[in-house]
Amino acid sequence: MYHPPSMKRIINLYIIREIASLFMLGIVVFTLILLMGRLIKLTEMVISKGVPFEDVARMIGCLMPSFLVFTLPMAFLLAVLLAFGRLSSDNEITVMKAGGISLIQLMPPVLLCAIVTTSLALVTSIYGVPWGNSSFKQLSFQILKQNVAATIREKVFWDDMPGIVLYADHYDENTRRLTDVLIHDGRDAQKPLTIFARDGLIGGVAGSDDARIVLYNGSIHKAGTKDEYHLVNFKEYLMTISRQNSGAGIGLNELDMSLSELERQMQHPGTAKPVRLKMAAEYHSRFALPFASLVFAVLAMPLGIQNRRSGKSVGFSLSIAILLAYYILMSLMKTMVEKGAVPAIIGLWTPNMIFLAAGWLLLRMASQERSLSLPSPEMFMKLFRKGD
Repeated sequence: MYHPPSMKRIINLYIIREIASLFMLGIVVFTLILLMGRLIKLTEMVISKGVPFEDVARMIGCLMPSFLVFTLPMAFLLAVLLAFGRLSSDNEITVMKAGGISLIQLMPPVLLCAIVTTSLALVTSIYGVPWGNSSFKQLSFQILKQNVAATIREKVFWDDMPGIVLYADHYDENTRRLTDVLIHDGRDAQKPLTIFARDGLIGGVAGSDDARIVLYNGSIHKAGTKDEYHLVNFKEYLMTISRQNSGAGIGLNELDMSLSELERQMQHPGTAKPVRLKMAAEYHSRFALPFASLVFAVLAMPLGIQNRRSGKSVGFSLSIAILLAYYILMSLMKTMVEKGAVPAIIGLWTPNMIFLAAGWLLLRMASQERSLSLPSPEMFMKLFRKGD
C-alpha cells in the first residue's frame, strides 16, 4: 500500500517524540540511581570536612561521563520499551498495521534515535571518560591537600590520603604539629613502611599538587627479602605524597587514558601482560558499550509491542532484567579477557552479538504475528512468594 511522504514523516516524528521524552526521563532516573552511592560520600565531605559545595559540584561534573556511558543505553532501552508498549496498549500499532505499515517500516525512526544515542555515548566514552576520571582524581587530590590539616583528629586513625594511614596521639590544628606519630605507608605494596616519630608537621608544597609530612626524631621499619628486617633511625624525614607516585587509585591507570595512550601502552614492550590485557579490555569496552544502544533498538521494539497488557510496571521490570543480564555478561566477558582466556575483540563484543541475535529473532516473530509470552505482574509476585 502506498503511503504519502507526509504520512510517513508524521509517524516517524511521532515515534521519535515518544521515545525522546521517555529517553530524557530515563537518563535523569538512571543517573540519579548511579550517583546515589557517590552522593553520600560527597555530602559527607561538605558536612564533616568543610569542603566547599562548589568543589563538590565540580567533582560530580567530572563523574558524569563515567555514568553517562552506562545510562545512555539504559535510558534508550527503557524509552523504546515503554514507548512501543504504550503504542501497542492504545492499539495504535494495530491501526498502523491495518493501514498497511509493517513493523520493519517503523524501524527507521527507532534506528535514527539509536544512532544519535550511540554517537553521544561514543563521544562520552572516547573523550569524556578519560577526561572525567583524570580530572576527578586531580580535583580530589587538590581538595584533600587543601583540607588535610582540618581533617586529622588526635587519637583517631586517619586514612583519607590514599595508601597512608596516620595516627597521632596529640595534634594542634593551629600549628599543624603532630606528637607521637605512627604512619603506615602502603603506597608500594611490595615494600610497605611503618614509621614512628616523636613530632611532625603536615601541610602542602607551595605551587605544587604535592602534600608533605615532615617527621622528627623517629625510626623507619621495613621488611626486606628472605625474612630480613631493616631499621633506620632519623632526626628529620620528609614524606612527599603526589598524585603521580601515590598508589591506591591516585596514579594514572587504563580508565584515565585516551585511546592513543592505551594503544601506545599496549604496544610498549615493557608493559606487563596483565596490564596489557586490562588495557585491551578497556580499549574495546570504549566502543562495545556505546553500541549497545543499537542492539537495544532491535531488541526493545518487539518486546515493547508484546507488552501491551502488562503496563509500565512490567516494562520497567523487563528493562531492568535485560540490563542486568547484559551488564553481568559484559562483566563476565571482561574478566575473562583480563585473565587472557579469550581475545579482547571477541570477549567484549560477544554480549552485543548475543543480544542482537535475540532481538532479530524477536523482531521476526513480531513481524509474523507470532506472540511471545511475557511474565505478568502476577507471575513476578508468585516468584517472590516462592522465594520467601
